[in-house]
Amino acid sequence: VLPSPEGPAPSVSVTEIRQYLRTHGIPFHDGYSCLHTPSLFTGGHADQPPAVAAGAPYTLFIDKTTGSFLCTATLAEGTWQDFQANVELQHRGIPPAKSEEMEEVLRQASEDARCIWDRALPLWELLDEDETNKTKAMFGISLVSNATLKRFGVRYLRTAKSLVFPWFSPRNATLKGVKLVRVEKKGDTIAYVEETLPRFDSYHNLFGLPLIGCRDTELVLTGWELDALALHQAAGVPSLALPRGATCLPPALLPYLEQFKRITLWLGEDLRSWEAAKLFARKLSLKRCSLVRPGNLQPRPLEALNQGLNFTKILRAALPASHKSIISFRQLREEVFGELANTEQVAGIKWMRFPELNKLLKGHRRGELTVFTGPTGSGKTTFISEYALDLCMQGVCTLWGSFEINNIRLAKIMLTQFAGRRLEDQLELYDEWADRFEDLPLYFMTFHGQQNIKTVIETMQHAVYMYDITHVIIDNLQFMMGQEHLSGDR
Repeated sequence: VLPSPEGPAPSVSVTEIRQYLRTHGIPFHDGYSCLHTPSLFTGGHADQPPAVAAGAPYTLFIDKTTGSFLCTATLAEGTWQDFQANVELQHRGIPPAKSEEMEEVLRQASEDARCIWDRALPLWELLDEDETNKTKAMFGISLVSNATLKRFGVRYLRTAKSLVFPWFSPRNATLKGVKLVRVEKKGDTIAYVEETLPRFDSYHNLFGLPLIGCRDTELVLTGWELDALALHQAAGVPSLALPRGATCLPPALLPYLEQFKRITLWLGEDLRSWEAAKLFARKLSLKRCSLVRPGNLQPRPLEALNQGLNFTKILRAALPASHKSIISFRQLREEVFGELANTEQVAGIKWMRFPELNKLLKGHRRGELTVFTGPTGSGKTTFISEYALDLCMQGVCTLWGSFEINNIRLAKIMLTQFAGRRLEDQLELYDEWADRFEDLPLYFMTFHGQQNIKTVIETMQHAVYMYDITHVIIDNLQFMMGQEHLSGDR
């Protein structure tokens, strides 16, 4: 849930952050998406802030957009207000505090992950070669060598028929979590089902990070662990996989990407991945990003490995993310072709439950505004929660602003629609469905009744940056604006 209207996250500008650091004598330098400073959380004497200790490594990163910080040496993190509080405490010689409750949750998750990890077998050490080959074929990784699997530490959990990808702490190589991936066959199509420990919102892994050297300056960022394996094997380039693919790039991961002068985003083979790559490049700083455009000869890396394509050629053809202000058709030519060749995808993300709606609206597309009208009690909210849930279940990051009914009632409606059953008659099933519902990329604004439109828009912008929201619902405009504005054109 996003910050409540009583205390929205106070916004801070990068100018204010720089000014504060200068005032407190904290040295810093400018990075791509963060400011780098020495850490407040590593050693130092009580009588002087460690930040001032000469020659201290710059391991603390402050996000230029939100002011949130992360120390990669100690994994301490928090908001801009927490950072300021720690600086004040430091000047009084008091060591920084830690949130014990949060630590307990993460400790429990890493213990559960450790149990799974210990039960899983290294993929190249299964019963016999036959079982290894069958398992690799099931996941489409027959061409990925055992050496590559060993290097990335991929294991297999027989009981769940799942590949197990580890998340090691970049600080001390302890196991912090795991991701399980299994294959589900639906007719001729195969779908990959993922599960993480800890749960999605705390799972901030960049798969492959422990293998990156401190001198590496170029990186390929992928949307899937198996793509990172394929890239490493076929091109020998440093590659990392995002924890939730093309769904979102959590700002908490940006500090780990600061060392790279050039980042190539190769997220997948559909237009959604392409849109996501353009969005992420803005977060990472356009001037250092290039994008691999999806197309027949440029599928996702694992597919490219299986088809024996030339990785060097594909990576060389990546397009720079920053376009000049004036361009010619020649520079747009490929994009126009892509739109003509993928008319279905360009039309947007189709609704699974509303074929008639697809005929009218073609699908959900970014940058479009749709207004639903109807008299009170005609079912607008019920329909729109079903309509939004349909997209959310397909991975569209959704933000709800419900000004008319409260979030608890809205969540109850959506959970019932999601489960497709009356949970009040089967309360023993509540936890199972609630767990699945919690994993959807769904967020609620905590506003109720009439609101200042500026506050609402600021909250939306914050949500777009933090959670890569691509679908916002306002229910309803009249409540948000209050009655007296109805004559104007607001």
